[in-house]
Amino acid sequence: MACLLETPIRMSVLSEVTASSRHYVDRLFDPDPQKVLQGVIDMKNAVIGNNKQKANLIVLGAVPRLLYLLQQETSTTELKTECAVVLGSLAMGTENNVKSLLDCHIIPALLQGLLSPDLKFIEACLRCLRTIFTSPVTPEELLYTDATVIPHLMALLSRSRYTQEYICQIFSHCCKGPDHQTILFNHGAVQNIAHLLTSLSYKVRMQALKCFSVLAFENPQVSMTLVNVLVDGELLPQIFVKMLQRDKPIEMQLTSAKCLTYMCRAGAIRTDDNCIVLKTLPCLVRMCSKERLLEERVEGAETLAYLIEPDVELQRIASITDHLIAMLADYFKYPSSVSAITDIKRLDHDLKHAHELRQAAFKLYASLGANDEDIRKKIIETENMMDRIVTGLSESSVKVRLAAVRCLHSLSRSVQQLRTSFQDHAVWKPLMKVLQNAPDEILVVASSMLCNLLLEFSPSKENMAFQAEQKIKADILRSLSTEQLFRLLSDSDLNVLMKTLGLLRNLLSTRPTLCILANIADGTTAKDLIMTNDDILQKIKYYMGHSHVKLQLAAMFCISNLIWNEEEGSQERQDKLRDMGIVDILHKLSQSPDSNLCDKAKTALQQYLA
Repeated sequence: MACLLETPIRMSVLSEVTASSRHYVDRLFDPDPQKVLQGVIDMKNAVIGNNKQKANLIVLGAVPRLLYLLQQETSTTELKTECAVVLGSLAMGTENNVKSLLDCHIIPALLQGLLSPDLKFIEACLRCLRTIFTSPVTPEELLYTDATVIPHLMALLSRSRYTQEYICQIFSHCCKGPDHQTILFNHGAVQNIAHLLTSLSYKVRMQALKCFSVLAFENPQVSMTLVNVLVDGELLPQIFVKMLQRDKPIEMQLTSAKCLTYMCRAGAIRTDDNCIVLKTLPCLVRMCSKERLLEERVEGAETLAYLIEPDVELQRIASITDHLIAMLADYFKYPSSVSAITDIKRLDHDLKHAHELRQAAFKLYASLGANDEDIRKKIIETENMMDRIVTGLSESSVKVRLAAVRCLHSLSRSVQQLRTSFQDHAVWKPLMKVLQNAPDEILVVASSMLCNLLLEFSPSKENMAFQAEQKIKADILRSLSTEQLFRLLSDSDLNVLMKTLGLLRNLLSTRPTLCILANIADGTTAKDLIMTNDDILQKIKYYMGHSHVKLQLAAMFCISNLIWNEEEGSQERQDKLRDMGIVDILHKLSQSPDSNLCDKAKTALQQYLA
């Protein structure tokens, strides 16, 4: 049975295995049951807080023997319970320890143990399961493999405050996504957990609260149900509001604010409800202040960003609450020079959270500036803001890069800022680098951002800012290699394709009627780029016949711009595209049931007839 550590670790650990460690394992095989029990108890005392001893015992094969004793019908309940306690202690060591336990199929053995009538043994099994399931190396799916497990755990919730605490903790860690939410919801999670919010035990209340936050996240069905649940004559939202008052522990305030945020975003609570405007939003702003721990500030900012993202009024309220915009600037100051000098531990802690802080600040700035021009102006005028974003675009962390691009994208909706701050900092240069080997998420936002940069905002060519824009567009075009364009056009993500075709459309168009499209100074450069690259032309042709109408329309725009008669070189472009079979496709599309597509195809065909 594969219950040992990885080979390199095993060799280093084996060299340190002591006779006393072997002695602990040998005693588990003693024919005298009383000596076996004492051996397990001694082992329990030996491994507490001793990771080296835990690793030694795992290498020496203690786990299979402990699991055997735990499942043996002849073992006393006391022995089974002590075995579960030792296994739980081993699981509290390193991630490699947990992997070794999983390799020995510990989860099915412990779940089987929950069928015992003995409460102490059940609690020991649950404690061990809690430790294993909260480890990042444990697949959540293992909780859902056997359909009888969830209903049995629901039934065990009433047994003791320990079963309540551990089961809620297991649920909150293993509820990842809508499928898990549905399973738990259908097995009565809301009804079974709601009354635990008034438990005398703080730990139980806290774990129950965490359960509700993961159940409600992006789930309208759960959220709509929670709004109407009564506990001791009080509605759940009222209980959550009480739990986010200033006198409650920070962890409780934050988690309650999350519950209310998720219910609001799922449509169960209105954005103008007092519990959001007067309670949840101010609580989350408080979490962003210097007084809070770094991890609390991260969680507060990210939750607030999510809460206000779709709502202009909440964005405006947040922007003027407790000087939030200025407060967020502090998120970029870690690790500080003070922490480097005074305390190595603090430096390590600051370094660990520095990426998360920057990511959270960028996310919240993006949400704050999503709609309001005045807020965007305030953000950009915050100390060194554009420099911070430009630095963020080249960070090693993908998450920080994505958050920086999103922040930039949000601010790029401002005509004024595109003309001033964005040109002053040449933000398109680092943006081009971001596009290279970027994950899909970043490609979507970055290409959309480039579209914003390439849009024409001034009707007057005499305007100096307009002329500067033309130069930037030409520079961007020269920097965006055909390989990058082709990679974007070959992407499987529909959003990436739509944004790229939009980008091409912006680069290609010189028609005044399409005032929303880009107008580059050198009008032929973009067209030459496309016409000399057969890969890109074939991609555009492919999307003209795509099943998704929006993609067809976007591809049609590109073709229309290439064949437009009034422009230099249109005849040669028309001939090449005819040879590729584009005219045949246009004839087919002119019969399309989609009126928009049909009209665009007929207009394009007229260019050939003119």
